[in-house]
Amino acid sequence: MADSPAAHASVTDSAATDELHVLVLAGGLSYERDVSLRSGRRVLDALRAVGFDAELRDADVALLPALAADPPDAVVIALHGATGEDGSLRGVLDLCDVPYVGCDARASRLAWDKPSAKAVLREAGIPTPDWVALPHDRFSELGAVAVLDRIADRLGLPLMVKPAQGGSGLGAAVVRDAASLPAAMVGCFAYDQTALVERYVPGMDVAVSVVDLGEGPEALPPVEIVPRNGVYDYAARYTAGRTTWHAPARLDRETTDRVADVALAAHNALGLRDLSRVDLIVDAEGQPHVLEVNVSPGMTETSLLPLAVQAAGLDFGRVLGSLVSRAAARRR
Repeated sequence: MADSPAAHASVTDSAATDELHVLVLAGGLSYERDVSLRSGRRVLDALRAVGFDAELRDADVALLPALAADPPDAVVIALHGATGEDGSLRGVLDLCDVPYVGCDARASRLAWDKPSAKAVLREAGIPTPDWVALPHDRFSELGAVAVLDRIADRLGLPLMVKPAQGGSGLGAAVVRDAASLPAAMVGCFAYDQTALVERYVPGMDVAVSVVDLGEGPEALPPVEIVPRNGVYDYAARYTAGRTTWHAPARLDRETTDRVADVALAAHNALGLRDLSRVDLIVDAEGQPHVLEVNVSPGMTETSLLPLAVQAAGLDFGRVLGSLVSRAAARRR
C-alpha cells in the first residue's frame, strides 16, 4: 500500500534524468483519441516537471522514421483503445528495440480482450462476474430474440453489456429489463463486433492502480467511483460534475486489503508489468469482483491512476519518472 518503501522510491538522480530522452505517444485513430491526447499532454508536463527531456508524438506514419532517426531511451504509451492496448504497437516497438513503460505485447493482447482475460482470471480463482461473449454474426445467424432470451435466462437480470474490446465506457450499458437488451446490443455492436454480456453485480465501483517502482507490484489506495446517473459511462468519466471520486475509497481496512490483494492477483495472473488499473465491484458483503484490467490507464485530470497516486501521497511526475527509468534500464 501507500506506506511501503517501494511506494516512496526516488525516481533517479537528476543527472541521469537529464540524460534520458522520453517519447510520449498519444492520439491514434481509436474512438478514444481525444482522451488519449489529454493523457499524453498531462504525462508530458509531469515528466518535464521532474527534469526529463520529453516530447509528444502521435502514432502515425512519421513514427517509425522518427524512431530510426532518433531512438528515444524509453516510450510512454498514452494511447487508449486498440492502438495502445491490443499489443500491436508494443510489438512494433519491440521490433525497433525501443523500450517502453508497461507490459509486453502478449500480455497486452490478453488483457485487451475482455472474454479471454476473464477466462484467465476465472482459471486463477479470481472472482469475476459470469459472462457470455457473443459475436455479431452469431447473434444474427442464431436469431436475436432466441439468443437474448437464453442469455437473460442463463445470467439473469440486470445485465451489463459492453464491447469485448474497448474502453472509456464506450458502448456500455446496464440492462435492467429484457425489453432493453436488444437496444443495448445494437449500441455495443457500434463499437465492436463482439459483445460481452455479463451478470450485473450491484455494489461500489472501485479502481485499484498497480505500480512497480522497483520492489515488485504494489496496489495504490483504491479509488471509489460514484457516477451521478449510476453508470460510469464515457460522459460520466470525462464530463465535469458527472462523477464524484473518493480517494481512498470509503472501505474498512479489511475490505481495502482484500480489494488490493485481488487487484494484485489479477495483475500477476495476466502477466502484466510496470503499471495497470484493475476495475472492480465490491458487493454488499465486501467481496470484490474484477470487471476488467487496463494496461494503458487514463492519465487525464479526471483519471483514476493519478487520483490513486495523489491519495498515496506520491508525486505523479516522480512515479512516471521511476517507471520510465526502469523501462530505459531494460534496454541497457
